Amino acid sequence: MPGRGLLDHVARQHGARIIAYLAATLRDLDLAEEAFAEACARAVPAWAQASPRDPAAWLYATARRHALDLIRKRNVRERLAPEPSPPEPSIEDLLVSDDALVPDERLKLILVCCHPALPADSRAALTLRLVCGLSVTEIARAFLVSEAALQQRLTRARKKLANSGAVFEVPGPEAWPERLAAVLSTLEVAYGQAHADAAGAGPHAGYAREMLRLTEVMVDLLPKEAECLGFAALVRYAEARRPARLDETGAMVPLSEQDPTLWRRPLIAEAEGLLRRAADLDRPGPRQLQAAIHAVWSSRKSLTEPPRWSTVLRLYDALLTWRDDAVVRLNRAVALAEVVDPAVALAQVEALNPTGLENFAPYHALRADLLARLHRSGEARQAYDRALALNPGPAERMWLERRRTSLATD
Repeated sequence: MPGRGLLDHVARQHGARIIAYLAATLRDLDLAEEAFAEACARAVPAWAQASPRDPAAWLYATARRHALDLIRKRNVRERLAPEPSPPEPSIEDLLVSDDALVPDERLKLILVCCHPALPADSRAALTLRLVCGLSVTEIARAFLVSEAALQQRLTRARKKLANSGAVFEVPGPEAWPERLAAVLSTLEVAYGQAHADAAGAGPHAGYAREMLRLTEVMVDLLPKEAECLGFAALVRYAEARRPARLDETGAMVPLSEQDPTLWRRPLIAEAEGLLRRAADLDRPGPRQLQAAIHAVWSSRKSLTEPPRWSTVLRLYDALLTWRDDAVVRLNRAVALAEVVDPAVALAQVEALNPTGLENFAPYHALRADLLARLHRSGEARQAYDRALALNPGPAERMWLERRRTSLATD
């Protein structure tokens, strides 16, 4: 059916934002999702006849009309006031009127959805699903939980919002600090999805470029928030390295093997300035330490200059005092293998709780590398197979396959 492909594309690209707009307008998340689903169902036969000029706007308008029809019918059934007018102000008016307050569409929606009625982890998970369009599988892997546990978290979040009477609206500046942790967590996971795809071939690749703009807006809005500055610095350090992340065949190039002469020095200079501003505020935090680790890497000027593994390890030790989780420990193990010994690093990796890590490709890739360096080729091959089974991006797949092929035959 000709309209089906267009619908699938538009739903993937714009569905999350449309639902968030509807939730902000209707003050009802369940109704927003139901209305969007109905709009998609109506689009199938309608678009098969003729594609709309603006498919996303068509879906939003159709969903909104359906939602208002449901509200009217509900009110008639409950013998409430007849024929209610649309909620005021509309989301379009709300977003336009707040342009001076929050001059970025997606950031407004993230602030709307990171509602303080929810626990911080649920806020981030729900916002990633609604505004950023990540799948339950992607969010579960990012939080290192099972899909079932993540789905339960999302369900509880929706029920809590419905029962709390929470109002979906763009909050004023006085409310930003209480939402900041969830906003930063949301942006961090969304950017992580884009950064993990070295080739920029996946559905979330656009977040890499978008995050440069979003963090610039956040720094302008919250110039005295050290963690905002730290995250903005982190994104710039990481994006500065993008030109060196693929080799001539399109395979991923690990950070320690990248050619620093290809890195974008203006972005690194921006990051350094942001990190200095954060340090001047004297309010340390985990994202500033993560940015500092990136700063150590970005100080290299050539391939002949060895990585400063000891400094990286010390910074990861400091980061553990702020964020002792499996991802930090996996990254620390990379440095530990270089500074101490691969066997020590492998022992620490295998001591981690495997719950959640089974579906985390970097865990298997790191195990494979450490096992290979210890001449345990058979086990390394199995670990590479497990990483490959998790459908990595094309650049990562090529690198993993190459590493697996290079293993000695037992």
